[in-house]
Amino acid sequence: MSFLFGNRSSKTFKPKKSIPEGSHQYELLKHAEATLGSGNLRMAVMLPEGEDLNEWVAVNTVDFFNQINMLYGTITDFCTEESCPVMSAGPKYEYHWADGTNIKKPIKCSAPKYIDYLMTWVQDQLDDETLFPSKIGVPFPKNFMSVAKTILKRLFRVYAHIYHQHFDSVIQLQEEAHLNTSFKHFIFFVQVLIYYVLLTIGSAPKSHWWYFPYHFVMIFHKR
Repeated sequence: MSFLFGNRSSKTFKPKKSIPEGSHQYELLKHAEATLGSGNLRMAVMLPEGEDLNEWVAVNTVDFFNQINMLYGTITDFCTEESCPVMSAGPKYEYHWADGTNIKKPIKCSAPKYIDYLMTWVQDQLDDETLFPSKIGVPFPKNFMSVAKTILKRLFRVYAHIYHQHFDSVIQLQEEAHLNTSFKHFIFFVQVLIYYVLLTIGSAPKSHWWYFPYHFVMIFHKR
């Protein structure tokens, strides 16, 4: 949530995506912020009783886009064509960009170029009312969860790149607490989302969702 970053002026990489005030999604956002304010990240990601899972996922996807937007915006001076000629998260993971529309075949590009492609693509998805409807009564499309999963998977890569390539700069800027809290929030949300999705198809394990092994999240490394 944006309040994690305090009231200070924060540089953003792309314009922030706002949720219209007065909408049900805005009320869900306020609910999540209030829960986060208590310091309980695990409770903050739980689907509120009686709420629609698609709405909850939409609200949180927008919020994580804004969080990562702000976090990456703080280190853009360090993430350059020269310092990061490829988009990677350590020596084992290199990411190539494709969106299936404008760029159909994955291309190798620098980290800043990749992240520009990624954030522009995410912004386009969030602005598409047929994918992320903001009006009450407008249904979510059947492929919504698939689109949301792809967005979250790709946003994860920005966290991974920042941690692997720019954590020293994050420490220098005294932003590590914000990064760590945001990433922890993201991981908890992904874990609980996996649990809810499995629950709907009758495949959820008997153990609590927060005991899910970390490799469930690491699938997001894959294109």
